[in-house]
Amino acid sequence: MSVVGVDFGTLHSKIGVARNRGIDIIVNEVSNRSTPSLVAFGPKQRAIGEAAKTQETSNFKNTIGSLKRLIGRSANDPELEIEKKFLNATLVDVNGTVGAEVTYLGQKQKFSATQLVAMYFGKLRDITANELRAPVSDFVVTVPGWYTDVQRRAIQDAAAIAGANTLRVINDSTAVALGYGITKTDLPDADNPRYVMFVDVGHSSMSVSVVAFSKGQLVVKGTGYDRHLGGRNIDYALLQHFAAEFKEKYRIDVLSSQKASFRLAVGCERLKKILSANTEAPLNVESIMNDIDASSKLSRDHYEALIAPVLDRIAVPLQQALAESGVTIDQIDSVELIGGTTRVPAVRARIQAALNGKALSTTVNQDEACARGATFACAFFSPTFRVREFSVKDINHYPIKVSWDRTPGDPDEDTELVVFPRGNSVPSTKVLTFYRKEGFELRAEYAEPENLPGGINPWIARFTAKSVPPDPSGDFTCVKIKTRLNLHGIMGFEAAYVESIEEREEPPSMEVDGEAAENAVQKKKRGIKKIDVPFILGATSLDSSVIEKSRELEAQMHATDKLVQDTEDRKNALEEYVYDMRSKLEDRYASYVRPEEKEKLLHMLQDAEDWLYSEEGEDATKSAYVAKLDSLKAIGDPIVARYREAEEHPRAISQLRQTINEYLAQATSQDEKYAHIDEKDKQSVIEKCVTTQKWLDDQIARQAERPKNEDPVLKTADILKKREDLIYFSIPILTKPKPKPVKVEPTPTGTPDGGQTPQSGAQTPDPGAQRQPQGEAPPKADEGAPLEMDVD
Repeated sequence: MSVVGVDFGTLHSKIGVARNRGIDIIVNEVSNRSTPSLVAFGPKQRAIGEAAKTQETSNFKNTIGSLKRLIGRSANDPELEIEKKFLNATLVDVNGTVGAEVTYLGQKQKFSATQLVAMYFGKLRDITANELRAPVSDFVVTVPGWYTDVQRRAIQDAAAIAGANTLRVINDSTAVALGYGITKTDLPDADNPRYVMFVDVGHSSMSVSVVAFSKGQLVVKGTGYDRHLGGRNIDYALLQHFAAEFKEKYRIDVLSSQKASFRLAVGCERLKKILSANTEAPLNVESIMNDIDASSKLSRDHYEALIAPVLDRIAVPLQQALAESGVTIDQIDSVELIGGTTRVPAVRARIQAALNGKALSTTVNQDEACARGATFACAFFSPTFRVREFSVKDINHYPIKVSWDRTPGDPDEDTELVVFPRGNSVPSTKVLTFYRKEGFELRAEYAEPENLPGGINPWIARFTAKSVPPDPSGDFTCVKIKTRLNLHGIMGFEAAYVESIEEREEPPSMEVDGEAAENAVQKKKRGIKKIDVPFILGATSLDSSVIEKSRELEAQMHATDKLVQDTEDRKNALEEYVYDMRSKLEDRYASYVRPEEKEKLLHMLQDAEDWLYSEEGEDATKSAYVAKLDSLKAIGDPIVARYREAEEHPRAISQLRQTINEYLAQATSQDEKYAHIDEKDKQSVIEKCVTTQKWLDDQIARQAERPKNEDPVLKTADILKKREDLIYFSIPILTKPKPKPVKVEPTPTGTPDGGQTPQSGAQTPDPGAQRQPQGEAPPKADEGAPLEMDVD
C-alpha cells in the first residue's frame, strides 16, 4: 500500500508520501507543491485544482472554493452567510445539505458539498498515482479540530465517492505535533514532559494546541480555536477599504460587481504579501470595471490599523488552550508557528504579546508540517514501512451525551449521561449498562450545542434495540452497550449484549485410574457467556446506496473529463504539427523533401488548418483529430526520417570507426596481456574489423551518390547493428583470461630404510621431536586451520 497524507486546506492542499526512507511533498501537473482547493465546471468538462485556478477569473460563477468550510453543513446554517462573502458560486439546498448550483455541460446542475469534495479528492488521488506510478486508494486526511461528527463523517463519505478510503481523519494540529515529535530523539521521560504550543493561523481559521511530549508519545493537553480568523479576513478588510476609496476616487461601486470584487480581492492578497516585507506597497488593478485602471497604495501602519479588529481576536484562542491544558506560559518550552498568515508581522506581534513576550519559533515547515504529520500517521498503518513506535493521544473537543426515554419500573430517574466529556481521550471505548425488559432506543448528541460551529445539528447517532432477551428470573435484563469514540473523532454504538453465567463440566484428570476413576467427581467451571442483542444504528453518514450512486456519477464525470482532455490533446497535437511542419519545410527540412512531396504536404497542411478552425473541426471527435494527424505524418514522417538520419550518421560512423580501430589495435598488439590469446583468434578479430570497415566505406560511398531528398541507403540503425555485432564477436576473444600456471610438486628422494634424505642445506630433524601418529597424513603447508561448525 502507498503511504499518503493529505493536508486538506481552504485555499490549497498538499500531499505527502513516504518514500526513499523519508517524507516527500509531491508536486502536481504544473510542478507546484500545493494544489488549489477549487472545483470548476464548464461546457465540456470539469476543471479541478490548477486547471480551475487558471480559468477562475473568466469562470468565477462556476468555480467553487472553500470546500473545507462547506462540507457537512445544512442548507440553513447561519455561518453560510459568512462563507458567501468569500464565494462567487451560488449556494443551494441539495437534499438538506449545502451545495452549489453551476452550469455544467450547458445545463444547470446541483452538487452537494460532499460531492464537490469527492471530486477534489479524486484529483488529489490522480496526482498521487501519477507521481508514484501506482494506484492509490488509502490516505490520511487532516481536518480542523473544531470539526464535528457530521463533518468528519462527510469527509469519509467524500473519500468513498472518490473511490478512496480514509485510514484516519486526524486533527491538523495533532498531525503537526506528530510530525514534530516523532523525529525528536531527545524527548524526556513521561514524568517530566516537554510542553510545546502550536499556533496555526491559516487562510480561514486559527487553531492553538498545547501538547506534552515524552519518549515515544504525545498527549494533547488543551486546544483553542477561532473558526473565522485567518488570512482571508485580512484580505476582506483590505477589500472593503479600497472599495470605499475607489467609490470616491473613480465613482465606481466595486462591490456591486462580482468580477470587479474578485479582481480587487486578488490585488489585496498580493498587497498583503508585499507589506509583510515592506513598509509600503502599491495596488494596481487593470480594467477593474467600466474600463478603469484603478491604483492606490498603503503603508504598513495604515494597514495594521485597518486589520486591528481581526488582530484583537488573536489572544482568545491562546488563552483558551492554556486554560484547558492547565499549563502556564512559563512551562511552555517552545511556541511553534504554523500557517501562512503567521508571516504577517502584525500577527506575530500580537501572538507574542498575548504570550507575555514568549519567543516564537519556526523550526517546523510552516506550510508543509501538517501534510508531513499526516503522512507519518498513514505510515503507522502500512505493513511495508517501519516507523518507530509513537503514541498519539488526542482529545475530544465537544462533550457528547447519550439520552433515553425512562421506562416504567426503571429505578434510575436519569434520562441522559455525558459519556465523552470535553477533553476525553481519543480513541476511547466505554460500556453503558441499562436494565430493560423490552426494546429501547438511545440517542447520542452533543451536550453543548451552543458551542458547535454555526447551525451544525447536534444529533450524532441513534441506537435502537427491537427486543431484549428475557431474564430467567423475570426481572429486568441487564443490557450492556459498547460505545466508542474512534480515532477519527467519530462516535458510534459498536455492540450490544447480555451476559449470562454458564457452567461447563471439565473432564476428570487423566491421572485418575482404576477404582478411583469410577468414583471421580467431574468438576464444573463457571464462565460468562455473551449473547448479542440485535440493534439498528442510525447516523449522519450517507446511506451506502447513495454513496454507490454518487460514485457511479463521479466515475462517469471522470471518464468524460479524460475523454475531453485526450481529445483536446490530440487537437493541440494536430495544430502544433501543422505550424511546426510548415515552418521546417522552408528551413531545416528544405534539402530533404522532393518538390512534389513539398507541394502535396503544404496543400494538406493548409486543408488541415482550415478544417481545424471550421465549425466541424472545432468540435470534432478524438478519432477525427488522430486520423487527420496520421494522414499528414504519412507524408511528413519520411521527410523527418531523412533529416534525422543525416543528423545522426556522423556520430554513429565515428563510434563505429573508433570501435574498429580499438579492436584492431588490441588484436595486433604485442602487449604481454594479449600474448596468451591464440593467433587464429586474433586473426579472426582482424578479419572481422577489416570486413566491417569495408562495409562502412562502401555504404558511405553509396550514400554520397544519393540525393538528400531520397531515402538513405545507409541507416543509423544498420551502423549501430554492425558496431554491436563487432563488439559481441571481439570482446570474448580479447578479454579471454590467462590460463592458471601448473603447480609442480617436488619429488622426494628415498632412503634405504624408507625414510627421506634431507636435501642439501636442510636442517636435520630433531630425533626427540614429536612424531606424526602412524596412519595420519601430515597437514599440507598451504592449508589453514579447519573451520569450526556447530553440530546439533
